[in-house]
Amino acid sequence: MNRVQLLGRVGQDPVMRQVEGKNPVTIFSLATNEMWRSGDNETYQMGDVSQKTTWHRISVFRPGLRDVAYQYVKKGARVFVEGKVDYGEYMDKNNVRRQATTIIADNIIFLSDQIKEKA
Repeated sequence: MNRVQLLGRVGQDPVMRQVEGKNPVTIFSLATNEMWRSGDNETYQMGDVSQKTTWHRISVFRPGLRDVAYQYVKKGARVFVEGKVDYGEYMDKNNVRRQATTIIADNIIFLSDQIKEKA
């Protein structure tokens, strides 16, 4: 089973891309945070708190959801994404083969109101 659930904040407003002859895709980044205390069990409460942020590339191909994501997902918004992991390769502009890991979203739940832009 290939299933992923992520809860995080959107890193930038989504972009919609379309390669000729293929279906369009909405793409955005999502940051998830992991926090833990360092130290042994006896001093667990006294340990330093560490945090790690992981960035995920989210791609939305599903019609309907793709358009909703493009229109309503905004930088800073808190969202819950369900989907699957996809591993692929591409050639960069210097003709170097690169590896890419993408989350193919099939459900997005909006958990916060849109961030109001500062004037």
